Amino acid sequence: MPELYIGLMSGTSLDGVDGVLADFEGGGLRVLAHAGAPFDPRLKAELLALNRAGPDEIHRSQLAANALMRVYAQVVRELLARAGLQAGDVRAIGAHGQTVRHRPQAFDGTGYTVQLAQPALLAELAGIEVVADFRSRDVAAGGQGAPLAPFFHRALFARAGEAVGVLNIGGMSNLTVLRADGSQLGFDCGPGNALMDGWCQRHTGQAYDDQGAWAAGAPPDAALLQALLAEPFFAMAPPKSTGRDLFDAPWLDRLLQPFGGLAPQQVQATLAELTAASCAQDVQRHAPDLPRLIVCGGGALNAHLMRRLQDLLPATRVLSSDDAGLPPLQVEAAAFAWLARKAVRREPLALESTTGARGARVLGGIWPA
Repeated sequence: MPELYIGLMSGTSLDGVDGVLADFEGGGLRVLAHAGAPFDPRLKAELLALNRAGPDEIHRSQLAANALMRVYAQVVRELLARAGLQAGDVRAIGAHGQTVRHRPQAFDGTGYTVQLAQPALLAELAGIEVVADFRSRDVAAGGQGAPLAPFFHRALFARAGEAVGVLNIGGMSNLTVLRADGSQLGFDCGPGNALMDGWCQRHTGQAYDDQGAWAAGAPPDAALLQALLAEPFFAMAPPKSTGRDLFDAPWLDRLLQPFGGLAPQQVQATLAELTAASCAQDVQRHAPDLPRLIVCGGGALNAHLMRRLQDLLPATRVLSSDDAGLPPLQVEAAAFAWLARKAVRREPLALESTTGARGARVLGGIWPA
């Protein structure tokens, strides 16, 4: 009997919403439909602004969350239409929300993570039960709250007796190492597309560097790359997570000050190399004999970035998640459909080795239809 869930993801890249309608019948995964919606420029600008302190934040964040849920509901309607289904056919929606602050363990020892959402509004608009706020329970249990995708990566990509890595390159990048003995490790590597996209928008007017072609047309600057990689986060041991709280435009502008003579294209090339190098060095540190690295997220569509990862990891086969059974832009959305199913079934996740939480927890709150 079909077991249908919808997963909705809007990540730190701020490019819009990806959604999947998935069937978990028999414990497997079959994607029945995929849909997406870009953010209106005004909503994108407001979500980006809410990553930093500003005036009247409570009022602005609530209205932004309402607007975000309307985009989510639009994607839900499109998914149902494409699959020829009704709202009542779907058990629940897993809605990630939009991360605007991520400060686990900071300030008072617990810290916080904020994903803007109005799950009650989404439940009203969609007529489907909503599972949301996945990260806060992990933070309350002493964890980083991220990444959560490694648990889904294990369910989707693990093979008995074989090691494999999964690298998600969204706005930030995170690595999952699935070891041959069945253990796993997962953590954030650093910036993924966020710095590259922001720099490209600033200097070309384009939202992103298509296929990495602009970056590929210039050599990275070795001194700037070294200065960027000197950020202490890159040397930290897992568990660790990050976001725009650290890797944002002011961080980049501060480090660029001694390099004022560099052409914008060379900076773009260096930012691409920063993403590739930081991810590759984490693979080498934590899984030096990794036979396969599966790449998902928008970064998997960046041909230049994929080439650089392969160049930096010559002993590892670097491939797109498309070649492993699920297109790159569907993986994270499918992960939140899977996490919603876990919450509905009250199935805890063993978080210690990935987020550092004190033990297994059920993640997510539930808003009935």
